[in-house]
Amino acid sequence: MKYLASLALLVPLFAAAPVEFNRDIRPILSDKCYTCHGPDPGHRLSSLRLDIAEGAKTAIAAGDPGASKLFQRITSDNTGKRMPPAYAGKAKLSAHEIELIRSWIEQGAQWQQHWSFIAPKRPGLPAVKVKSWPKNAIDFFVLNRLEREQLKPSDEARSAVLARRVALDLTGLPPSPGDLTLPYEALVDRLLASPRYAERMAVRWLDAARYADTNGYQTDGPREMWRWRDWVIDAFARNMPFDQFTVEQLAGDLLPNPTLPQRIATAFNRNHRTSAEGGIVEEEFRVEYVADRAETTATVWMGVTLGCARCHDHKYDPFKQRDFYRMFAFFNNVPDRGLVYNFGNEQPYLKAPTPEHERMLAELDGNVAEAEQHWRSLQPALAKAQRTWEKSLANAEPLDWTIEGGQVVHATPKPSTFDGQRVVEVGDAPRFDYLDPYTFSVWLRPSSPNGAILSRSEDYWEAPGYMLLLKNGKLRLHEGLRFTDISLRLETVEPVPLNQWTHIAVTYDGYRKAKGVHVYFNGVEKTTRVEFDELTYPFSSSQPFRIGAGGGLRFTGEIGDVRLYNVALTPQEIATLPLRESINAIAAIPESERTEVQRDRLTFCFLDRFAPTELREARNHLIGARKIRQKYYDAIPTVMVMSDAAPRESFVLKRGAYDAHGDRVTPGVPEVLPQLAPGVPANRLGLARWIVDPANPLTARVIVNRYWQMLFGTGLVKTVDDFGSQGEWPANQELLDWLATEFVSSGWNVKHLLKVMVTSATYRQSSNASPELLQRDPENRLLARGPRARLSAEMIRDQALAISGLLVEKTGGPSVKPYQPAGLWQELSGGGGYRRDHGEGLYRRSLYTYWRRTVTPPAMALFDAPTRETCTVRETRTNTPLQALNLMNDETYIEASRKFAERMVAEGGASAESRIEYGWKLALLERPAARQSAVVLKALRQFEAHYTMEPREAMDLLNQGDSPWNRSMNPAELAAYSGVASLILNMDEVVTKQ
Repeated sequence: MKYLASLALLVPLFAAAPVEFNRDIRPILSDKCYTCHGPDPGHRLSSLRLDIAEGAKTAIAAGDPGASKLFQRITSDNTGKRMPPAYAGKAKLSAHEIELIRSWIEQGAQWQQHWSFIAPKRPGLPAVKVKSWPKNAIDFFVLNRLEREQLKPSDEARSAVLARRVALDLTGLPPSPGDLTLPYEALVDRLLASPRYAERMAVRWLDAARYADTNGYQTDGPREMWRWRDWVIDAFARNMPFDQFTVEQLAGDLLPNPTLPQRIATAFNRNHRTSAEGGIVEEEFRVEYVADRAETTATVWMGVTLGCARCHDHKYDPFKQRDFYRMFAFFNNVPDRGLVYNFGNEQPYLKAPTPEHERMLAELDGNVAEAEQHWRSLQPALAKAQRTWEKSLANAEPLDWTIEGGQVVHATPKPSTFDGQRVVEVGDAPRFDYLDPYTFSVWLRPSSPNGAILSRSEDYWEAPGYMLLLKNGKLRLHEGLRFTDISLRLETVEPVPLNQWTHIAVTYDGYRKAKGVHVYFNGVEKTTRVEFDELTYPFSSSQPFRIGAGGGLRFTGEIGDVRLYNVALTPQEIATLPLRESINAIAAIPESERTEVQRDRLTFCFLDRFAPTELREARNHLIGARKIRQKYYDAIPTVMVMSDAAPRESFVLKRGAYDAHGDRVTPGVPEVLPQLAPGVPANRLGLARWIVDPANPLTARVIVNRYWQMLFGTGLVKTVDDFGSQGEWPANQELLDWLATEFVSSGWNVKHLLKVMVTSATYRQSSNASPELLQRDPENRLLARGPRARLSAEMIRDQALAISGLLVEKTGGPSVKPYQPAGLWQELSGGGGYRRDHGEGLYRRSLYTYWRRTVTPPAMALFDAPTRETCTVRETRTNTPLQALNLMNDETYIEASRKFAERMVAEGGASAESRIEYGWKLALLERPAARQSAVVLKALRQFEAHYTMEPREAMDLLNQGDSPWNRSMNPAELAAYSGVASLILNMDEVVTKQ
């Protein structure tokens, strides 16, 4: 056979080394065979399974390739029999792949469980020939591999290059020139202790957590989640053990007596996209959110593509569809909704005060307590003064008083008769919207069970606006923008009596929820039935305020004394409104015989109009202190968090469709992995503890692999998001397993792990590569040289701000809006547009940049930042001309170049040469080569000549950005140095970690 003949030439290549199933054979079977002979029964085209040992052995004769049906079919000359078949669209096996399979069968066809599903064991340090090179355990594994490949490690990088490399890797910012004076390990310790370290570490975690400041989807409204970002930064700063870091984010709310920070931590799984688009099917989107949590958890901590089993069994990995929905079930009890509020956070959420908020709140609480204490001390004087006043009413004119606090409109001070046609319009009534508290107070005597009492809306049933009406005798409140989904509607359980006067009061607290609405008949609160509770959008109507009309209905009967208040009156105040007696009549009743409501009405009237100045001022001070405290409390940021409500039933969803329920499932982990330990609760807390259990074969490997990617550009497993059959075999599994076990044995100590990595000789190597090494190992998988990669999006910007002196190093707080091209938001999504910050908000670290999912910050996107619409753990780098154009023309970099130039001129000495050298040192910590200096000096002379001849252009350049330029400097000279600064910031050495 011609295939076998050609294979004979390859035999010597495999004679020396044994073929390993996981490394050599599984990738071939996964890529070429699993589609038809793999885990997914829905796509399996025969009974033969090649993904499990029992199935494969039916087609393999161990030790005898010629007698193995598998080998016969992959080497057949008959195109109708040869596998994989041409119609399957898979390329035929190469001669190399066929020979690997032949050798594996010949060597006994030893099967292995997939490597990543076997718990790592700490390997011993391998032997090396050059014993002087290793600085720690990492180097033994790397050098052993290099020696087997007959390669040598590179020399150590220059001190300036190495200091810059490690500073960027550990803090995301360039080092200072003084860092070169520190011994290398002391520099590493300083960087790890820096508050900038925590911010650098947080950036990649935000990508994984799909953190953003907006909801995503069509309207992409704002949300407020920055307090969780602060928690992440603080956790890295405190070097929180990674197992605790994991448990608190996945299940902090389920810990015994959880603290506020532990509950804030759970916002990790509320960072997903949510929809506020009208007309969506709520359950469809709710299911989407739950599925996102399951997929994100699997990606971030397990490094597997579990989401591929959402619609059917996984095609390549041993994950069943049932496995996905058992993971799904862990997250299915969160009481969130499919349709969310588009201008802020959606329940469940909690107040998340910062220490400064807590300090200020305590101060305001103290003010309230002091005012309350003062008010209590005045009660004897109040009682005495009120008794004197009450006696004075005996011979006074009748006083008809009612609650007047807030904005009140007396639309009909006397009863008016409505005949089903009459409508009263009031032009000066206040315009309440969905965030405005109010009270409606009205007397009515209806003669029909259907009719509108008051409204501010178009005159039809589903009109936007608000209306109070009778329907089948029940009192109904409608308010909102769209009747079908964006509205609040409720009605009383008890009907309003016909043909008799009833006082009606409705209060609303302005917090968008039906629970903030209270309805009273004759001062007594009534039970209501909520029909719709989605008041999520402004609804202010241009229609006049109407009495007796609304919703297409007309009132029949009498309406009197309509009052609108711009506050939600208290139940005690509401109870006094129906009282018909005059103040004098109540005062004439002996004090012991008065009802509580009568006593309240007397007191309210006295305090409102007749109390001595001292008493009225003390009461107003108390009311004011409470209002100030409430206003401040309302402004404290919230954060959406996880919280389990009543358990929901979970099902396998056929084809992944939200409404196609299959078998019922309970929370659980994939069958192929170790199961939850006995006694561990089958909830998110149990899942979190299972994830960081040392027996879990994935977590430690996955996390150390991502940290390796962070430092070296590529993970030891290149496919950092896929440790399954379609993922890459580890470049050095022994090293990966040593790092994983070291991480766990260190107490999941992230700083310790990073220090081990960056102090290794492997990391310290020069990144220079010979042509031979580039050809032999273009991606540096063997680690014969140091890492070299273009800086990430945020590092490029932060570095420019740092070098220029513009960077504001303030930790935490709300997101900021730096420079961005005008009109971009309107072009892509409409709305009011992007309103950039002024002042320090322009110069904060990129970590804090406001992140709108549908309009990713353009300069960040240009340098490969993810959109954060979904979880991203794999870093990418591209090189495009647009990147260079951005660095030369973006307002951020023009301004940074100008401020960098000011430093060169002011701090760099008197000569052009010394200034250029100073600028070079600020950027790269070392002097430029003579050739480089000559090129830059020549450019400087050209810039000087141009800007001297064109002073207007110099001024245009210097006026870019909000920061003022140094007016004591010569404009043409400063503009010229700004050009030089821009040139330096654009150099490959500066935008690259070498």
